[in-house]
Amino acid sequence: MEIIHKEEISLVTGKLPNDLLEKIVLKYITHKREDIITGAAVGEDNALVDFGDEVGILSTDPITGAINDIGKLAVHVSCNDVATSGGTPIGLLLTILAPPETTYADIERIMKDAGETAEKLDVEIMGGHTEITDAVNKIVISTTVIGKIKKDKLQIIDKINVGDKILMSKSAAIEGTSILLSDLEHYFIDKMDMEKIKEGQEYSKFLSVMEEGRLGGKVGLNYMHDITEGGVLGAVWEAQKAIKKGVKVYKELIPITDVTRELCNILDINPLRLISSGSMLMIANDEQLKILEKEFKEKNIDLTIIGEVVDEGIFVEIDGQIEVIDAPKSDELYKALGKF
Repeated sequence: MEIIHKEEISLVTGKLPNDLLEKIVLKYITHKREDIITGAAVGEDNALVDFGDEVGILSTDPITGAINDIGKLAVHVSCNDVATSGGTPIGLLLTILAPPETTYADIERIMKDAGETAEKLDVEIMGGHTEITDAVNKIVISTTVIGKIKKDKLQIIDKINVGDKILMSKSAAIEGTSILLSDLEHYFIDKMDMEKIKEGQEYSKFLSVMEEGRLGGKVGLNYMHDITEGGVLGAVWEAQKAIKKGVKVYKELIPITDVTRELCNILDINPLRLISSGSMLMIANDEQLKILEKEFKEKNIDLTIIGEVVDEGIFVEIDGQIEVIDAPKSDELYKALGKF
C-alpha cells in the first residue's frame, strides 16, 4: 500500500475546510484559560473573554478574494462577526500587506474606504500595520475587531430546541455578487444588462449585518452566524456543528435575487456556496420569530424562514428529495476567479 505523507497533500484555494481545520489546526489548541468563555471552534464567529460584568468579543478575518472595495469589505466583515454575538464593535486593528507594484493612491483609497466605513459603524481603527512585500502578489488585508456585550446578554446554545426556525436575512451571495460584478465588469458587459450589473455592484451597500445582530440580541436569540465563505449551505453546516442538533433547510425557500442567479448561471457556480457577507443566519423560537418579523419589517430588512432545527443530521430538501449537506470546501468565488 502506498504511503502518502502529509507534506505531499496540497490544499485548495480558500478558507481551510473544516475537517482539516479540526485535524491540523484546532487539535493543537489545547491550553485553556478560565477567563476565555468561547475559544476556537467550528461554527463560532468570535472568541469571548470574561471581563467581569462585560464580555469582550474578538474576531479576525482576512480579505483575499476581492480587488475593489477591499477597505470597506475589511471593516464590514470583522464587525459582522461581533454582530453575531449580539454585541457592539468598538475598534479594530487593520493590517495591509501589498505587493511592490502597489501605488500611493492604492493605499490611500483603501484607507479612505476603511475610514469612511468605520465612521458609519461608529468603530475606531485603533492601529495596525502597513507593509509593501513581495510575499504577496496582490493586496491582502487582515482585520482584528474587538467588541463588548453585557454578560447577562450572552447567547445560550443549549436553549435551542427541535422545531425552532432557521432564518436568514436579505438574500444569498450578496458579497460574491458584488465582488464578481465589480472586479470582472469587463467580462459581463456583453453578457448581462448594464442595469443588472450596476444593481449587483451596489450590493456592497448591504454588506453589514450590524442591524440584524442588534435586533437578534434585542429579542435574545441564542445563535446567529454571518454567512461568509462557503455560502448559505456552508453556514448551515457550521451552525449544526455549533448547536449540536440537527438542521434541515429547503432550497426553494432560500432567497436568491435575479441578478445573482443570472451571474451564477453565466459562470456555472452554485449561489448557495458563494460567499454571502451581508446575510445573517439566525435560529429563533416561535415567540422570538413573531417579534423579529415585526422588527425586521419596520427596518425594511428581508427576513426569510428557510428551515428548522431537527433531531439530528444536516439536510437540504431539493425538489422533494432530501440530501445531506456536505462540509464546505473552497468557496465558489475562487472557482469563478480561477476561470480568469
